Order: sequence, then structure tokens, then C-alpha cells
Amino acid sequence: MKQIDNFEYPQGLRDDFKKAKKLEWITIGYLITTALAMYLTMGNSQAMKTAWFEDLLSLTPSVSFLIASRIFFKSPNRDFPFGYHRVVSIAYLCSALALFSIGTFLVIDSVITLAMREHATIGTVVVLGHQVWLGYLMIAALLWGTFPAIILGKKKLPIAEKLHEKNLYTDAKMNKADWMTAAAAIFGVLGIGMGWWWADSVAALVISVDIVHDGFNNLRQAVYDLMDQVPMTVDNQKRDPLIEKVKETLAGQSWVKDCNIRLREEGHIYLGEGFVIPAREDNLTQLIEEASREVRQLDWRIQEFVIMPVEKLPKEEKA
Repeated sequence: MKQIDNFEYPQGLRDDFKKAKKLEWITIGYLITTALAMYLTMGNSQAMKTAWFEDLLSLTPSVSFLIASRIFFKSPNRDFPFGYHRVVSIAYLCSALALFSIGTFLVIDSVITLAMREHATIGTVVVLGHQVWLGYLMIAALLWGTFPAIILGKKKLPIAEKLHEKNLYTDAKMNKADWMTAAAAIFGVLGIGMGWWWADSVAALVISVDIVHDGFNNLRQAVYDLMDQVPMTVDNQKRDPLIEKVKETLAGQSWVKDCNIRLREEGHIYLGEGFVIPAREDNLTQLIEEASREVRQLDWRIQEFVIMPVEKLPKEEKA
């Protein structure tokens, strides 16, 4: 059985990949300190507990990215002739599933707390011999969990787009959105201080709903990727424009009368087939090889593109 070449990133993107791994290691270290600060100051605040869970969840994309990065460079073999590229999609699925599952649990937990009208309280602690309201320490922990995360997310986004790395993109968006979690949690803490018993649970519910929303969108796209949906842009908003470029390149061949294509994602790379009705049959093998090479040169992500001459094009059904 033919095996595709061992490939993941072109030489020009290797430095970006190393930078992405470095940022993920920094993120893991930072999130551990943030989670620890949250845990030590959370008291019995529902909003703080939810924010703490959110920080723990934020570790999942970083960890899964680093684990996947140790696997997808492995060479293809007899058992895995297409290589290990799809481990990237599996890592993306794990991150999304964790996000959605815990988010759903937190929504239920927050609703129950609100329905039972539980009144959270925030006491005082002694710091350097002085009585300090624990709410101030909570807010400080929340702010520490916000601004560095926003900076990390901003640095990851352009790299994720360059590498076509959806797991890294999801992680970057989570980091950038951490200010929403902090703002909601701070509202809950201040609400407790002002005697609004419901503020803490409402803040926790807002954070939880946001986690579920992100988790559902990413879970849906991760499943679509594993089902061989047509390649989408890294933000999953639209079809990759590269699909039309491939079709135009194939249709522009002088020996092609009509054609159709299929592309699918295997982690960072694309594999595809082109079905062509030849206008002539002389020297067809060489023409097919040249056209296939021209398509692969369109973009580094196109790892393999097989062209099949046919008498009739397969019918394309709309979803």
C-alpha cells in the first residue's frame, strides 16, 4: 500500500511551530499559578468556583496540543499509511468535549444553587497582621487570571492561522475571552459584598453558559472534521478559499474538458482527489502527474492530490 510522505510543516513554518509550543508551555505554567490563586481565595463563592474550573479547563487545549505535537511527526507505516496527522483533529475533539461537558455541569450546578437561594458569604483573612476582606484577594486573583491570558491569546492567534491549527486557535480564543470570565466573577464577588445574594450564582451561570457555547461550537466542528467535511478556515466560519483555487487550477488545464474535486482535512494537511473528463488521451499519464504537482504547489497544506480520469463526473449532492 502506498504511503504518503512524512510531512507536517514546511521549513518556513518550523520556527512558528516552535514558538507555538513555547507559548503553550508558558500558558500551562501561567494557568497553574492562576488556578492555585483561585483555589486559595475562592471561599464559598459559586462564581469563583466556576472561574477556577474554567482555568483548569483552559489547560486542556494546551496539553492536547503538546501531546499531539509529539505524535503527528511520526512517519507513515504499514498500519498507518496516511501517517498520524489526524491526531490533531482528535486533540481538537478532546479539548472541545472537555469544554462542553464541564460547562454543562457548571450550568446545572449554578441553576441549582440559584433555585435553592443559597447565600454565599465572604469572610476576612489576616494578611501581615491586618484583617483584609477576602473579596479583595479574590478580585486580585481574577485580575491575575485575565490580562496575561489576553496577551498570550493575542500572540497565539496569528500563529494558529499560519499553522492552520484549530486546537491552538481555540486555545487563543479562550485566552482572549478570559476577561469576560473575570468580569462576571468580579461582579459576583462585589455583589456578595453589597448583600445581593443572587449576584454570585448569576455570575457563575453567565460564565458557565459562555463555556457551553464555546464548547458546543468547537465540539460540532471537531466532529465535522473527523467526518471529512470540506476544509474550513481555521476559525470555522467559511469554506477554505483554497478549494476553489484547486478547482480552477484543474479546470484550467488545456487537456481537461470538465472536472470536479474532493478535499478533506487530515489535521493540518489536506488530501484530495480530482475527477477529470480528458479532452484528449495522448500522453495522459504525464499530463496527470504535471497537473497533480501544480495543484500541490498551490499551498503547503495540500499533501496529496490524486487525479482520476473518468467518463462521467460523480454527482455532487448539496448538504
